Amino acid sequence: MKLFNWFKKDEKVYPEFWQSYLSCFDSKVKKNLEQRIVAFDTETTGLDYRTDVILSIGAVGIYENTISVSDYLELFLSQDIFKKETVPIHGILKEGKEEKIIETEAVIQFLGFIKDAVLVGHHVSFDVKMINEALKRMGLGKLKNRSIDTDAMYQKFKGLQEDQHTGLDELCGIFKIQSSDRHTAIGDAYITALIFLRLKNKWK
Repeated sequence: MKLFNWFKKDEKVYPEFWQSYLSCFDSKVKKNLEQRIVAFDTETTGLDYRTDVILSIGAVGIYENTISVSDYLELFLSQDIFKKETVPIHGILKEGKEEKIIETEAVIQFLGFIKDAVLVGHHVSFDVKMINEALKRMGLGKLKNRSIDTDAMYQKFKGLQEDQHTGLDELCGIFKIQSSDRHTAIGDAYITALIFLRLKNKWK
């Protein structure tokens, strides 16, 4: 018994929010309902997921063929790393008017929002990597959610090669989507959700 207890003490105890997130993927408690989809985007200090950090996260829920505008998340993070040269792109100032939270709290809220949803993003692998790096700094594992890339969807729809990428602005033009909120996380998440639904409906 003492030996058993000694080994048990070495087991890592994960925080409750992480255990709650992982439990969403427990097949034993899954209900036979249509999978929730969440379109999301991150604004960052740069494009290197290993050294850059998240400035803002935007996400919006999709149910069947409808974007639920009441089911959304918008977070701004405290900027321990500040790159003034990127401000003209995302418009987020270090001491701006937005209420900012630390990275750990932002990740907790993000996991609580997405749960086991399928994640949709434009070049989504980058945004997933940014979240995973934040999780790594917290001593946790990677996201378990399945993800869909709207760029890859458009490539398959048009029969394009893997290296023939289409930008979000270009897709807005193709699908006649207003892009007034471009380069805000919540704005890009909403635009991505619209593009996802347009492509999904064209495949029907």
